[in-house]
Amino acid sequence: MVEKQREKPKGGLGKGLNSLIMEAEAETGRNVDFSEIKIQEIFPNPNQPRTDFPEERLSELMRSIEKDGLLQPILVRPEGSGFQIVAGERRWQACKNLGFKTIAAKIIIASDVEAQEIALVENLQRDNLNAIEEARGYQRLIELKGCKQKDVAEAVSKNQATISNALRLLNLPEEVQEQMFDGLLSSGHGRAILAVPDEDGRVRLAKKIVEENLSVREAESLARFYGTQGIDRARRSPSPRAFKIVARKLRQRLSTNVKVKTVRGKNRIEIEFKDEEDLERIFSEITK
Repeated sequence: MVEKQREKPKGGLGKGLNSLIMEAEAETGRNVDFSEIKIQEIFPNPNQPRTDFPEERLSELMRSIEKDGLLQPILVRPEGSGFQIVAGERRWQACKNLGFKTIAAKIIIASDVEAQEIALVENLQRDNLNAIEEARGYQRLIELKGCKQKDVAEAVSKNQATISNALRLLNLPEEVQEQMFDGLLSSGHGRAILAVPDEDGRVRLAKKIVEENLSVREAESLARFYGTQGIDRARRSPSPRAFKIVARKLRQRLSTNVKVKTVRGKNRIEIEFKDEEDLERIFSEITK
C-alpha cells in the first residue's frame, strides 16, 4: 500500500529536516511516497555520515522493534534497480537481523548533495552520536552548503555555542579524535585537552587520561601543567645556527662569555664583564 503526502515546500537549510525533504520534492516535482519495500531491495549509502553502529545499541533497537514494531519509517531514494538509504540505516539493519521481509519507508527523489544534506541533518538531530561524529557532521554540512554555524544550529535545532564547541574538537590531533570516536575520551576531556597549546602535549595528556581513567576535572587540572610544560619547551628550543656562530665569534673577539638568544619573543645579545675596567675594554673593542 502506497499513500502520498503533499505539503507546501519550504526552502532553506535552517528550516530543518522536513523542509529539506520537501525542498528536494519541490525541485523534482515529485511527492514523497510512503511504502513497504522489500528488505533485499534496499542497500546502504556509502557516504553515510554515521559510521559507528555499536552492537549494544543495535540490540536495544532490535528488542524495541520486536516489542513495539518500527515506529519511524526509514528514508530512501531510488537508485539503480533498488533503493539507497538516505536516513535510517540502523533501523534497516535491525529489521534485517530480525528477519523482516519488508520495511516501512519514505521514498524521495533527491540528488547526491540533497541526500547527503538530509542524512546529515537527520543524524545530527539525534542525541546518540559520539562527539567526533557530531563535529564531523557539522563540518561536512558547512562544507556541503557553504553555510555558517548559525544556519547549522537552526537546521539541527541546537544553539550556536553547541555547534562552535563541537567544531573546536576537530582541532585535536587525529590520534586524540580517534580515542574520542572509540569512546575512550568524552567531549569534556576533549575540551580540557584543547587547553594544552602544543600537539605533542595534547597527545601525551590524552594518553594519560585513558591510561589512568581520569575525570574531566582531573584532566582540566593536568592541562594547566601540560600547558606550562609546552611553553617551557618552546623557550628551551634550540637556537638558530647563526646565533651560535655569532656568539662564538664575539666570544673570541671580546675574550668573554657572549650569548645570542631569544627571550619572550625578543632576540638579545648578552655580554659578560667582570668590572668597570673590563667594561671599558669591551667597549673599546666594539667601537674600534
